[in-house]
Amino acid sequence: MKTEKVEIASSPPSLFSRLFSSTPGTILLGSIFISFSILLVGGVIKIDGVTPRGLTAGVEQVAPAQPNQKMPQQAPAEDTGPVKVSLDDDPILGDKNAPITLVEFSDYECPFCKRHFDQTYSDLKKDYIDTGKVKLVFRDLPLSFHDPMATTEAIAANCAREQGGDSAYFKFHDEMFKRTTSNGNGLNKEKIYQIATDNGLNETNFKACLDSDKYKDEVAKDLADAATYGASGTPTFFIGKSTGQEIEGIKVIGAQPLSAFKTIIDEKLSK
Repeated sequence: MKTEKVEIASSPPSLFSRLFSSTPGTILLGSIFISFSILLVGGVIKIDGVTPRGLTAGVEQVAPAQPNQKMPQQAPAEDTGPVKVSLDDDPILGDKNAPITLVEFSDYECPFCKRHFDQTYSDLKKDYIDTGKVKLVFRDLPLSFHDPMATTEAIAANCAREQGGDSAYFKFHDEMFKRTTSNGNGLNKEKIYQIATDNGLNETNFKACLDSDKYKDEVAKDLADAATYGASGTPTFFIGKSTGQEIEGIKVIGAQPLSAFKTIIDEKLSK
């Protein structure tokens, strides 16, 4: 099919019009526009060896962004198909017999994990965990550039669990996310000791546990499992029907709004 070009007399065509009138130019301009749109909403396209089916935002992988940004209201779940994920022997929040399991891989020093805690966690807990529909399994994924504190804090939460079980673990979990300023230096050992004291733990036993790195291997196992499941950034979640010690979970990446979780959970509850 022939294409007509219209030129304005005595005025040479602009660079824009020459680009736009050709197929390669149109593709170039379209690519620029799409790239700008992605940057504008703060989204990141994540490639996991599959064709990406959505945008992900608020995930810590290499370089931190602005953790205090409001979460983008977008279709945020990256659905790459179910992934078999072990619950291991990690702490559980909620009814152990809940029909849906949410496995979270997280880093106490990740600003986006804190964003999830500040903006989504309480509503998720109120609407789904406290009502017996969902149980949360928390697994550690301390990122190397947040160490040594990220791993230290993961060990500390396990030391709290040693004394008081899963309820003590999540009380400690909550306090660390409330008090940290993130990015690898949000807490120090003295502040962690203070959280233990404030939570009524035995200080001597807690310090001995933390200072000996007692649960370092447990944290390392979570790290290895995360790599197996394709959890390469924090926070990463897997949502699936509860079936013993393993679920086939849909992956949700990043500090997403409640709607991201609601869509998947409600769908699975209806089946």
